[in-house]
Amino acid sequence: MKISNYFLLAIGGVVIGGASGFAWRAFDHASRPDITTPVESVQQVDVLPSFAYTDLDGRRRSSNEFTDKIVVLNFWATWCPPCRKETPEFVALQEAFAGNVQFIGIAIDDEDPVRDFADSYGVNYPILMGDIEAISLSRRLGNRYEGLPFTVVTKPGGSVVLRHAGGLERSQLEPLLRKLTAPG
Repeated sequence: MKISNYFLLAIGGVVIGGASGFAWRAFDHASRPDITTPVESVQQVDVLPSFAYTDLDGRRRSSNEFTDKIVVLNFWATWCPPCRKETPEFVALQEAFAGNVQFIGIAIDDEDPVRDFADSYGVNYPILMGDIEAISLSRRLGNRYEGLPFTVVTKPGGSVVLRHAGGLERSQLEPLLRKLTAPG
């Protein structure tokens, strides 16, 4: 039985159209700088779930290590342009807020490029190697398109105060960190 060229063309159009639509939504969602979402409008977990992943030194690191700090949890990859752009700002903010704030990067990537990236950018906070469970964690935290980068900020104890899809500028994050670290 010979399959019609029109049938093949229609199937190809559906596949390409569907894939390009998904890619457009993911790109559009991850690239817009104005999509910082207040916690109240997202129907996801409100407290950072426990997690543990291996760092670049091969040690198992747990979220329980950081429960007494403000946590900036960033899901990222070396091949992601907005991730590359925000990393130097995160390094500077980690240095500025070292006593009260802990940045944590969860890399959705291969270890060798992540190690090279961390060395070349002078990353001064833990980089953990994510896997499929890390993608699931980001989704539970509000990353409904599973795009990168995705950042969550929590108060001590783990209450989520910010979810942000796409690149995060220092000018967007620093005022929140100042407010959270202010006495009283």
